Amino acid sequence: MTMTGHHAAQQIVGTTINRVGLIAFCPPDTGAVLALDLGTGWAIRSPENIITSGSVSFKSGRYEGGGMRYLRFRHWLEELKKIGAFERIAFEEVRRHAGVDAAHVNGGLLATLTAWAEHHCIPYEGIPIGTWKKALTGKGNSSKGDVMDAVKALGYSPNTEDEADALGVLLWTMEASR
Repeated sequence: MTMTGHHAAQQIVGTTINRVGLIAFCPPDTGAVLALDLGTGWAIRSPENIITSGSVSFKSGRYEGGGMRYLRFRHWLEELKKIGAFERIAFEEVRRHAGVDAAHVNGGLLATLTAWAEHHCIPYEGIPIGTWKKALTGKGNSSKGDVMDAVKALGYSPNTEDEADALGVLLWTMEASR
């Protein structure tokens, strides 16, 4: 696995100059990670090693344009950044979708996430589903129920399957960075 984000950037004493000439201060990595299931699940490990998780919806309302979902997602990322919740991002990397609409939504959220992370000098990494599921459950093609059971067995209490997935991504990321 390679960490992406500012892949064409040059690090100079805590400052990054990227290929379009933008300069941004890059804080040192304290281990704070935001893990995402781009559906709705999220999990954060703080610098103090406290894990918090939940789910959130960015779904557009009936009388809103299709772009509102992505604006809500970007605003949510901004709010988390303001409170200093994370310094890097890991997300569930989906290669195949059940339907066209799901693929479009995931692609839009992924584009929003990666552009936002590049803009804010935050490294990000996609973790293939089979990789983190195999580490968590022993099977790369585990069901959502298997993931939920494995996360609960580790002492977490996810309310949704997407939250359990985000916790799985976070746990894999923590283990991989040791």
